[in-house]
Amino acid sequence: MAMGKYSRVDGKKSSGYGLTITIVLIVTLCLVGAWMFMSSWSAPTESIDFSSSETSKDVETTTKSDFKSDEVDRGSKTFPDEKNEEPEVVTESNEEKPDPETSGEKTESVEEKKEFDDKNGDGDRKDGEGEKDTESESDEAKQKEKTQLEESSEENKSGESNNGTEKNAGESEENTEKKSEGETEENTEKSKDVFPAGDQAEITKESSTGSGAWSTQLVESQNEKKAQVSSIKWKVCNVTAGPDYIPCLDNWQAIRKLHSTKHYEHRERHCPEESPRCLVALPEGYKRSIKWPKSREKIWYTNIPHTKLAEVKGHQNWVKMSGEYLTFPGGGTQFKNGALHYIDFLQESYPDIAWGNRTRVILDVGCGVASFGGYLFDRDVLALSFAPKDEHEAQVQFALERGIPAMSNVMGTTRLPFPGSVFDLIHCARCRVPWHIEGGKLLLELNRALRPGGFFVWSATPVYRKTEEDVGIWKAMSKLTKAMCWKLMTIKKDELNEVGAAIYQKPMSNKCYNERSQNEPPLCKDSDDQNAAWNVPLEACMHKVTEDSSKRGAVWPESWPERVETVPQWLDSQKGVYGKPAQEDFTADHERWKTIVSKSYLNGMGIDWSYVRNVMDMRAVYGGFAAALKDLKLWVMNVVPIDSPDTLPIIYERGLFGIYHDWCESFSTYPRTYDLLHADHLFSSLKKRCNLVGVMAEVDRILRPEGTFIVRDDMETIGEIEKMVKSMKWNVRMTHSKDGEGLLSVQKSWWRPTEAETIQAAIA
Repeated sequence: MAMGKYSRVDGKKSSGYGLTITIVLIVTLCLVGAWMFMSSWSAPTESIDFSSSETSKDVETTTKSDFKSDEVDRGSKTFPDEKNEEPEVVTESNEEKPDPETSGEKTESVEEKKEFDDKNGDGDRKDGEGEKDTESESDEAKQKEKTQLEESSEENKSGESNNGTEKNAGESEENTEKKSEGETEENTEKSKDVFPAGDQAEITKESSTGSGAWSTQLVESQNEKKAQVSSIKWKVCNVTAGPDYIPCLDNWQAIRKLHSTKHYEHRERHCPEESPRCLVALPEGYKRSIKWPKSREKIWYTNIPHTKLAEVKGHQNWVKMSGEYLTFPGGGTQFKNGALHYIDFLQESYPDIAWGNRTRVILDVGCGVASFGGYLFDRDVLALSFAPKDEHEAQVQFALERGIPAMSNVMGTTRLPFPGSVFDLIHCARCRVPWHIEGGKLLLELNRALRPGGFFVWSATPVYRKTEEDVGIWKAMSKLTKAMCWKLMTIKKDELNEVGAAIYQKPMSNKCYNERSQNEPPLCKDSDDQNAAWNVPLEACMHKVTEDSSKRGAVWPESWPERVETVPQWLDSQKGVYGKPAQEDFTADHERWKTIVSKSYLNGMGIDWSYVRNVMDMRAVYGGFAAALKDLKLWVMNVVPIDSPDTLPIIYERGLFGIYHDWCESFSTYPRTYDLLHADHLFSSLKKRCNLVGVMAEVDRILRPEGTFIVRDDMETIGEIEKMVKSMKWNVRMTHSKDGEGLLSVQKSWWRPTEAETIQAAIA
């Protein structure tokens, strides 16, 4: 360079012409090298961004293509009304969704809120604003509507510790921590891919410029999940209970470890650590259930081949053998001459009961074969009956086969799975529960579940017999009920059946509680949440009643049927599940389900509703689905999952009933007891906590052959469920998709596997 410079200054022609060319070439090469160097840093970043988005699109496209093919084959022919129904299919905006693994329950409420925003004209927002508003409203709603899991956990922490609950909670927290760690690692890996450095840049460059031979972890994991689902090999459960297997009640491994059975601990729920993934066998000669209302009088013997009750209780007209049928004359221990006469007797004894008007939702304790509840349908009354799985062989199973609402449960050591202050009336007819012992702990549990101003009907021998034992029990009960401020309204004797009944009423104010000379039984602490019911130990205390007219329980609901459509006034100050004011949410939900049921479910799915009697909504919110079916001759068990907003009190306020449940566990019912199961956005939330194969095995267990299973969820989840039901040989009747959401309707088949799987915990 010095030489060249010197030549130009002197104005002399250089003798090294070749050197000049060399210099020009060197400069050119340097510039080219600098450009290549810069390109090598920018190209991998662009490549990774592109390939990452393409991978995501590939996964999404695969799911969508599955749905589109189904829509062409089945949906367009069997579901013509779906296209024109705005409120019928959940819509999805283009806003960026939070990651479901990190947002948890919030994701579910955000999606549902978007659905209602779109329907009510709130979807036209600027990008970003909708998401912020949704999240803030969802958070507020979350604060207002606690889940049953949160309520019960708080209640257990404030009282005596429940070992089983704490263990479950600990496992849940541990799983959550593991998820969070896994999500952090995944995000870190993505960050490294998009912003490579050093040797990582070379690796990225090679993979991005190759021929596509390298797969991604996302694609590999998705493919493996699909392969696992499609390769499920179902087996029949080999268990002692055989066709009557209830996993959480037939866990003999846990029952044998109990230290005491004094409080019927052996009749309570003891769920296996891992839900069974086998299918329950059918009884030999099983037939499709007889249609309602004929089923109230007779059922197929081969469906429930148990004769013990007929032998022991036949003289009381519980159940009798009659050829190929088991017949039910409508009697019971306290009403040998028929339930209808007994029902009218109670009405005449105290007219304020007003069946089907003031009194709509009742609890029948120790129900037998539930003839009392079965004939209350004639009076527009819904009776939820329960009894333990005990020596009264198959009593609850008989009830459900007859088409009468019932469940297996026991008055034991934990609260019943219902909110506080919800039942209009509670009935006990020779239910064999020692109400008066241990400070009246069991009767105090009924007091928790009974609505202020509600009635307790006790039809038992201490009311009308004068034996030494009966007189002693009556005195103890009289002392206890007086201390509880229950008012004895009347005692009447039924001359025809030669029985009597005492009718008590729970107070609607705290005046009596405050005037008691002794605090016995004690009032519960102010911190005690009467709605907390999932695995919460019983306490011998009473909750004060609400006197504030703006709070739930202070005012009796509207008469039936007006109450089913009436928005509870006490929702005024609350945020709804979908983020809007609760009263608006309630109304929108009600209208939405009326449209869906009338335009699609009743006419567009090919369901023979004459065979549908026992229905379950596996994830009820406000009970809109059940309310939309109220004019049909059926009943709906509304299930509020323990990790969903606690809306079960609203469902009861409407004159409907339901229960809390954790779908990672078995439901407390016998196999083959429901004609239709409905799941609205349940499984996409559920698969974050438990294995869907076990859940689907439970769905198969409780659904009757030829029964209907309707699922509404995101398309990825619908795809997983569809593969599983096909692996069980179920008939996919219809699939439909719209804006990222899917609808699936299937019919259960009669198929059972040939191989068996022994469940050691269920061997007696």
